[in-house]
Amino acid sequence: MRRQQGWMLLYALGVTVMVVHVPFAASPWPEGFRQYIRIEQLRADLQFLAHDLLEGRAPGTRGGRLAALYIATRMRMIGLAPLGQHGSYDQPVPLIGVTTERSELQMRAGDHTWTLTPEADYVAWPGVYERYVAVEDAPLVFVGYGIEAPEYRWDDYKDVDVRGKILLMLVNDPPATDREPDLFEGKAMTYYGRWTYKYEEAYRKGARGAILIHVTEMAGYPWQVVRSSWTGEQVHLDTTGVDPALPLKAWIRDGVARRILRAAGYDLDDLMRQAQRRDFRPVDLGIRVRAVMHNRIRKFRSQNVAGILYGRDPQRKREAIVITAHYDHLGMGPAVNGDRIYNGAYDNASGVAAMLGVAEVFAGLARAGIRPARSIIFLAVTAEESGLLGSLYYVHRPLWPLRDTVANLNLDSVNVWGPTEDFVPRGMERTTLRQVLQEVARAMRVTLEPDPFPEKGYYFRSDHFSFARKGVPAVFIESGIRFIGKPPDWGKRLQDEYIAKRYHQPGDAYDPSWELTGMAQTVEFMFRTAWRVAESGERPTWKPGRQVRVP
Repeated sequence: MRRQQGWMLLYALGVTVMVVHVPFAASPWPEGFRQYIRIEQLRADLQFLAHDLLEGRAPGTRGGRLAALYIATRMRMIGLAPLGQHGSYDQPVPLIGVTTERSELQMRAGDHTWTLTPEADYVAWPGVYERYVAVEDAPLVFVGYGIEAPEYRWDDYKDVDVRGKILLMLVNDPPATDREPDLFEGKAMTYYGRWTYKYEEAYRKGARGAILIHVTEMAGYPWQVVRSSWTGEQVHLDTTGVDPALPLKAWIRDGVARRILRAAGYDLDDLMRQAQRRDFRPVDLGIRVRAVMHNRIRKFRSQNVAGILYGRDPQRKREAIVITAHYDHLGMGPAVNGDRIYNGAYDNASGVAAMLGVAEVFAGLARAGIRPARSIIFLAVTAEESGLLGSLYYVHRPLWPLRDTVANLNLDSVNVWGPTEDFVPRGMERTTLRQVLQEVARAMRVTLEPDPFPEKGYYFRSDHFSFARKGVPAVFIESGIRFIGKPPDWGKRLQDEYIAKRYHQPGDAYDPSWELTGMAQTVEFMFRTAWRVAESGERPTWKPGRQVRVP
């Protein structure tokens, strides 16, 4: 271990000053590529994109447009060819913004009526784009986890007619048991556990709305994240058939739900235990729901930003690897400690800076006459924070045919703290990309580790998932949590602190003390991976039974 740490410290020094180079015998990567990884350029891109002047880069705002213009300008400076509309780098994405300016949520059981307090007790927004949305006197039905999954022989609905009703449900998947340790992939979250699926299934069942019960341990983030993420303007694709058109989408705090259920004669813990059984059936709670939302509607356009470096091989250059990173964040929101700007430095100015850093390496080699066999597309997508909308729009209207897109490699929240001994490519176990990733890891003297937080469902929470659900082998590349020169639990504590105090909060701001050696390490890992996929004579494929399947 001491010898490995010493080598890694030399590696960290090498990416900092760009001098140290460890040659490889018969290296499958071009020599000298590290000279194009420049930490000060990574810093400049990160610092600009996370600056207060961009006001959090929300789609359809001045800050969002400035970010897109900056990325397009950088792509031109780097030497990427435009891949957007009319010879530009932009792919326009039509969106609708819905701001709920005032909402009311009441629940009534017998003679008891509860009027809930917005943001403190619940958040609510409409899935229909109307100025006034009302749900009157709708029955509230507890549907457990709200899942119908034939492959797991699981059905929370049991053919019960829930049309016109409001569904109360739990987030995440039903837990595995000793008898079924692999139920819903065991500890790992499946797509059935994601809030997006819950609303989609409620819409398919004809419900009027769905209310998710927020339990921090189950959701993976505190109530503050719910409050900051689902208040203010909610953005949807201005395309029919994409978003579930539920009149009411909402979250409720578990303590509030617990008190209301108790007064109605139910115990939340008991209902949760029932929901863990296959024989669970929906429970009509005897509670009636009234919800009213007064909304402001605006139609606007944002844009994805796309550039390409064409491959050298006359045949294989028609195939491409797409490298993605989302450039949007939450914009301006509720003040925390007097700060209303949700800068999104780590999430995801860091990913865009790293993506541009990878482009710098490919373009630098191209200027030296060295190009990969396949083409490389660099795609900065919008509206990820609103439900992966930019990447979802792209895969429905691709700028490069999906049949000729051999892989997607995604960057989201790139390590800014320092080099690690490990990397966690989420989704690597699903495709043959794992073989390439293992080769890269050996070359860089790092290990590949499984997702340390599988219960949080990160594989379904970033833009690679849009490609995966369309059949493109996709992986989400992140550094691990074993930081060189730090105590073994330092990375875990760092992530926990970030989720609790900075994730989707104004505290996610640029810090000039960040060394960014970890970002440089990630750029190298991503470049090596993309190069090997681009050079391979075979296309990546899904492993049997592991292709993403979305209801």
